[in-house]
Amino acid sequence: MSSSKPKFATHPTWPMDKVRSTFISFFESHDHTFWSSSPCVPHDDPTLLFTNAGMNQYKPLFLGTCDPALKMASLKRAVNSQKCIRAGGKHNDLDDVGKDVYHHTFFEMLGNWSFGDYFKKEAIEMAWKCLTEEFKLDPSRLYATYFGGDDSTPVDDEARQIWLQFLPPERVLPFGAKDNFWEMGATGPCGPCTEIHYDRIGNRDASALVNADLPDVIEIWNNVFIQFNREADGSLRPLPAQHVDTGMGFERLTSILQGVDSNYDTDIFLPLFDAIQRITGARPYAGKIGSEDPEFIDMAYRVVADHVRTLSFAIADGAVPSNDGRGYVLRRVLRRAVRYGRQNLNAELGFFAQLVNTLVELMGDTFPELREREEYVTSIIREEEESFSKTVDRGIVEFKKRCDAMGDNKIFSAEDAHFLYTSMGFPADLTELMCEERGLTLDMEGFEAKMKEEQEQSKIAHLKKMSAGSGKDMRLVAEQTSHLVGQGVDATNDDAKYVWNEDLEGCTIKALFIGRNETEDGIGFVDSISGESGAVGIVLDKTSFYGESGGQIFDTGSIKTSSGATISISNVQIYGSFVLHIGEVTEGSVSVGDTASCSVDYVRRAPIAANHTMTHVLNFALRDVLINNATTEQHGATVDQKGSLVDENKLRFDFSWSGPLTPEQLGAVEQIVQDQINSKIPVDNYVAPLEGAQKISSLRAVFGEVYPDPVRVVAVSPSPITEMLGNPQDSQWNAYSVEFCGGTHLKNTSEAEGFVLLSEEGIAKGVRRITGVTMKDAAIAMATAAEIEAKITAAGKLEGLELEAQIKLLTVELDGVSISAAKKIQLRDTLGNYGKQVVAWKKAHAAEQTAKVCDQVIEAASSTEGNKVVVRCDFGVDGKVAKAVTTAYGKKIKDKALFLVTADEAADRFMVVAFAPKDVADVDCKAWVAAAIEGTDGKGGGKKDSAQSTVPGVGAIDSVLEKARGF
Repeated sequence: MSSSKPKFATHPTWPMDKVRSTFISFFESHDHTFWSSSPCVPHDDPTLLFTNAGMNQYKPLFLGTCDPALKMASLKRAVNSQKCIRAGGKHNDLDDVGKDVYHHTFFEMLGNWSFGDYFKKEAIEMAWKCLTEEFKLDPSRLYATYFGGDDSTPVDDEARQIWLQFLPPERVLPFGAKDNFWEMGATGPCGPCTEIHYDRIGNRDASALVNADLPDVIEIWNNVFIQFNREADGSLRPLPAQHVDTGMGFERLTSILQGVDSNYDTDIFLPLFDAIQRITGARPYAGKIGSEDPEFIDMAYRVVADHVRTLSFAIADGAVPSNDGRGYVLRRVLRRAVRYGRQNLNAELGFFAQLVNTLVELMGDTFPELREREEYVTSIIREEEESFSKTVDRGIVEFKKRCDAMGDNKIFSAEDAHFLYTSMGFPADLTELMCEERGLTLDMEGFEAKMKEEQEQSKIAHLKKMSAGSGKDMRLVAEQTSHLVGQGVDATNDDAKYVWNEDLEGCTIKALFIGRNETEDGIGFVDSISGESGAVGIVLDKTSFYGESGGQIFDTGSIKTSSGATISISNVQIYGSFVLHIGEVTEGSVSVGDTASCSVDYVRRAPIAANHTMTHVLNFALRDVLINNATTEQHGATVDQKGSLVDENKLRFDFSWSGPLTPEQLGAVEQIVQDQINSKIPVDNYVAPLEGAQKISSLRAVFGEVYPDPVRVVAVSPSPITEMLGNPQDSQWNAYSVEFCGGTHLKNTSEAEGFVLLSEEGIAKGVRRITGVTMKDAAIAMATAAEIEAKITAAGKLEGLELEAQIKLLTVELDGVSISAAKKIQLRDTLGNYGKQVVAWKKAHAAEQTAKVCDQVIEAASSTEGNKVVVRCDFGVDGKVAKAVTTAYGKKIKDKALFLVTADEAADRFMVVAFAPKDVADVDCKAWVAAAIEGTDGKGGGKKDSAQSTVPGVGAIDSVLEKARGF
């Protein structure tokens, strides 16, 4: 290695922004369309925790399920720099970050794609030209790998022959499936890949070092050739359309171009290191690893810098730290960074959040969402950082407790580590470090096994839903959609889904599906079906059924053929341009080509539509109540939709907000929605050009959602959408709900009849969830509220023990009913006030009772000779009254000890109390009580001057009194 090579990139000739723009410009000059990075949080892909590769957003194109109305559907070639996170799931580099100089949890993937356009020859040629001509990398330092084949898949000799046009044979190397064969999953699209590796040192034969996981010979680019479909039996079927998916590590390429040995030594990270040094006061970053960094200072620099990138981009893209899923991973990332900063850099609490601004200045121009959401990102990180300091304190206490219980055992169990992690948020790596300090070993293998067991939960839940409970795989993926296209089946026309109360006649059955791998060819299509077919799928040329999408559940109903067959439809799904009706044949048999009619269950659809329209109004109401009336601390906060679910029973709406809504806010939101129902506002929809529709001032769009062009606009407004499009910035539109939406809606808000906001709760850091109902469910909730309110009002006329009993009954009943959340809070407050009345009554009653008993006891003492008074005064088994009586007695009577018996007839028990004033020294109260209750099951205790006991069975009172008098 040259001694003149700089340690860190200073004033580089290839600054990071130039590297990125050069790559994109190169492929744009080769007819690629620039396609912006998708969020690193894939909100529309439940199979991924995070976007972990550039191809993720293009999966619908690879699978043949892309909505043809989307602009993406027309893509042939694309290029971008994709934001990626690998900190959980299959691709997880979290635990390696900091230990070396090339792992990251957040990184950018430079990529170019071909969707059924060019293939291996063009892809390899463009990659070579980009690297050697555009970036001017030394060709002698480049090595290419290709798939060397295995028992089931042949060698990719085509890729090898192409590479031999640019590289000598000794630098074109075969590798196995682990390195050079890509698969989307256990089944589905897959294909061989060719990797390009770069030797940082040069002037040597480094072929033996390729794929040896060494920082000096690194993979920089991977070209995947998607040409097969992996079947359930493991065999490969050629795809009808072949694709190219490439990815080049932006950080690695930048380090090469800037002439440094590590990604962390580039201008991508150095400004962050400067900020860390300034905020913490630690020594400057020196790039040390392993034994050269005994205090882990440089490791901490890398961890903190990498993790603030991950957290900031993930939060800006809509994720938040929480206790499950991707939120759980983010919480771990944040806590790992904070721990290293506090422990190894001696940082003060709050240091981590201060780094966000530096990252925004560094990358906010390239990724403007960082700049737009800087304040929000900073606030979330600050809250988590403060919360973690408390978690660490609690976790250390629990850790020590469990260590103390281990005895001589030197293995800290996986179960204990799992408890600390899942119940207290205590990082496993911190547990491991603390174990090492105590000479213990953490069962990390067992811990990871428990975590893996959790991660494997519910992976096929969606499949079960698609299968109508049959156990079949009823999905249409690339092979099925390609088959339909190959058979000349046109896209399903579902325009009639917006028609109400009208059967759709004249439909033609274009395809019949009985499930993947249910036919000999594995594709699943047949010519005819009957009741014996079980779960079936039907593709029509046109339909009036709504396929599940946009958070709205599917329609149900039936399809009837002209020959008299009937198919009961229980599920409707959309796959690319095809609508699949899933159900069972209940009468007759069905064949491809049959004429049919669609009968939607419009009675079921009505509450779905009401719930959907009121979800839009709810979204509007939340913005009006929370944003327009935000506190100083909430200034700049946003109410962004984080998810929704609409079915026939309820609406569920998730949104960003920093804390619980107050009862007043809940009531205000509910009232706005109800007012819009009462105002009988028209609900308009219109398909408009996307660019024009986006200009409407009050438009609400879901963050991260990709919308078609043209797009359907739904407005709850007395003014038509066409008028809004003519003057989109008019402030009057701010008084109404306007959203992009493809769902089915009401024609007028009055059709919703009523709205009740049932609950509001937090589901993640900074994310709240509201559940509500409309129509008959709202009416039931209102009637239930009126009924229980009447009971509570009636109870208010009672007092004392009767009121107390009613409070207990009504509290249980109130907790179990579904009524307005605001009304429930109000009624709970009323019951709380009743409770205070009961406390006051008890206090007054006890005082009155105490005075009465005191009078009786003192009177008895006055008429008793000797130094002992034995008396029965029934006031129940109440220790407080008994204490008050003996205190008052002691102030009046100085020369006589008291033995008091009081019964609770209803509970069939009684209490005995003995008390001796100071002047009565020859009476032992404890012995007195013991002698009196001898032979009973009484239990109690005391001392010489005061004792008491409770005895079951009031039948023993006379015997106890007699023994007490004879003591």
